[in-house]
Amino acid sequence: MVLVDENNKLTGKQRLMYALILSAVGLAVNYIGSAFANYFELPLFLDTIGTVAAAVLGGYIPGILVGFMTNMINLAIDPTTIYYGFLNVLIAVCASFFANKGYLKRIYTVPLFILIMAFIGGILGSIVTWFLYGFSEDSIAFSFISDMYAGGTLGSFEAQLASDFLKDLIDKTINVLIVFSVFKLLPDRIKEILNFDGWQQSPLTKKAQEAVKKSDSRVISLRTKVLLLIIFASIPIAMEATGISYMLYYNSTVDDHTRFAEGVTELAASIIDGDKVDEYLEKGEAADGYTEIEKLLYGVRNSSPDIEYVYVYKIMEDGCHVVFDLDSEEVEGSEPGEIVPFDESFSELIPTLLEGKPIDPIITDDSYGWLLTVYKPVYDSKGECVCYTAADISMEQLRSDSYCFFTKLISLFLGFFIMILAIGLWIAQFNILFPVNTMAMTATAFAYNSESARENSVESIEKLGIHTGDEIENLYRAFVKTTQDSMTYVNDIQNKNVTITKMQNGLIMVLADIVESRDQCTGDHVRKTAAYAEIIMNEMKKKGIHTDVLTSEFMSNVVNSAPLHDVGKIHVPDAVLNKPGRLTDEEFELMKKHTIAGGDIIKQAIEKVPESAYLNEAYNLAMYHHEKWDGSGYPHGISGEEIPLSARIMAIADVFDALVSKRSYKEAFSFEKAMDIIIEGKGKHFDPTIVDIFVGASDEARKIAEDFSKGGRIEF
Repeated sequence: MVLVDENNKLTGKQRLMYALILSAVGLAVNYIGSAFANYFELPLFLDTIGTVAAAVLGGYIPGILVGFMTNMINLAIDPTTIYYGFLNVLIAVCASFFANKGYLKRIYTVPLFILIMAFIGGILGSIVTWFLYGFSEDSIAFSFISDMYAGGTLGSFEAQLASDFLKDLIDKTINVLIVFSVFKLLPDRIKEILNFDGWQQSPLTKKAQEAVKKSDSRVISLRTKVLLLIIFASIPIAMEATGISYMLYYNSTVDDHTRFAEGVTELAASIIDGDKVDEYLEKGEAADGYTEIEKLLYGVRNSSPDIEYVYVYKIMEDGCHVVFDLDSEEVEGSEPGEIVPFDESFSELIPTLLEGKPIDPIITDDSYGWLLTVYKPVYDSKGECVCYTAADISMEQLRSDSYCFFTKLISLFLGFFIMILAIGLWIAQFNILFPVNTMAMTATAFAYNSESARENSVESIEKLGIHTGDEIENLYRAFVKTTQDSMTYVNDIQNKNVTITKMQNGLIMVLADIVESRDQCTGDHVRKTAAYAEIIMNEMKKKGIHTDVLTSEFMSNVVNSAPLHDVGKIHVPDAVLNKPGRLTDEEFELMKKHTIAGGDIIKQAIEKVPESAYLNEAYNLAMYHHEKWDGSGYPHGISGEEIPLSARIMAIADVFDALVSKRSYKEAFSFEKAMDIIIEGKGKHFDPTIVDIFVGASDEARKIAEDFSKGGRIEF
């Protein structure tokens, strides 16, 4: 596989420049679209066209930059836009994902893309708006949804959600169709230039990138580990920061409410004449000045909508004796002199109240609602506590404010988190994942089978050109050096192996010549049999016969070890070996032992070199080349495929050469006669398949026989 994209010649500075230009254009398009929608009072936004375009054409970083910067610039006009920043970032990430996966090249995936964009902007955006501002009927842009809301078919939340989704669906349809059209019209070369990447090595081809991304990992991929690292590093910090911020906000708000309530009770206490409290209890509204004081207390309570209740109690053993208890819209106040039982939440404070001492503010959440209660002692002219003024401050606004504040925190966190996550993965991909995986891929695909293949493999590693400037680059440089040094060493070994192989073959041939020189009848028998064996194996391989066995190594081993098939004749006496006439039975039995002797000689060599396929084939040739297909051969009388393939091949080569060669006890047979004898032995002496192969290659066999008859010689 070609890894490096030779056509991508852009430098890092050029890629950055094009990315900044694309981002600037994207920002401009966002503001032009937004201004257009506002000018014509369209129920649309049109402020994400540039974000989607930058993400589709440039990738994650330009898209996120445009989306985030759009909100940051709008912050000067409308500070609340910062809480919607994560939506733009999320839109940029999704658009980049769709573009990288090639989904935008298929028209049928565009509707899905539009729906996802509308979900982000409409559904998620509507939820954020609900928590920030609550419901506003004016925000419903479609009359039929307003009618459904008015008719009770839809609740306030559902109506707002449906309206925002439909509005955003139209908006994102326009956005995506514009971007899709631009994407289709732009030439591929321009799209390649605008696509912002962070290569810290030679850029890879698209195919290579996909292969690298799919690289197998033993347990968990490095990409997933980086993702988990960012998540586990960000979320706990964000949760802690959010929790601390929320608690600070909550405590600050409670303190503000407490100070406000204390001011209310202080003011109410200043209105009450402590010396007349018993008169107020006894006579109620008939008491002198009671009505005027009650009006003043109403004025205090009505000064703020957060003041839920204002009342004055005299605390006695039997309960709270009502001095003043103002009516509210929902609860009618108690009459003066009535006794209100102690509330359970005050049980621990009753002794303190009976003693007329101040108590700390109390927060309760019961049937009366979530209230902050503050009691203020009222003293008479003698300085004795005669009653308490109390104010209940509603905390419900704190609840809604808390939701709003929490929503703001989450929105801000999500915006930064998604941005950090996307940028972190992008940086990790180009600085860690691609360099490491391409090194692994080139190492895995390294070819050792030839010198040119090794050179090409080393060149492919050098072309990666990894320059991350950190430990990964150090690893790459060490990888390149080790590979280069290893290949120099391998080439040296290969050269030495060639020399050793030539020496080995030469020694074998010398040994065969020594054996052959004792047999005055054999001539170039060992060379010719090797040549015939090679012809047979080549033809078998061409015709797909025994291809599982006939590997290049096997064929080489058979050809090179063929000269040793008669090495056992070194143990046969000269008188028997060179006898001009027919051998007696005893002499023939002695001659047959050359197979076992040859096997024993080679077995001794195998003991010295136990894992030698070459010697194993030499053993098979020496031991079994006189075995016959029908089992009538020697030395063991095995038959059929029990006889090793190499020995079955050598049986034909050995007999054929004996037939066409002149011996002391016979004249040479003609080529045709010899071939007829081989055919006659089919299925008896010889493997039928190999006979057919040899007969089919008779022209090549004839050429070998003729070349040797003219004094030719084949070197192995």
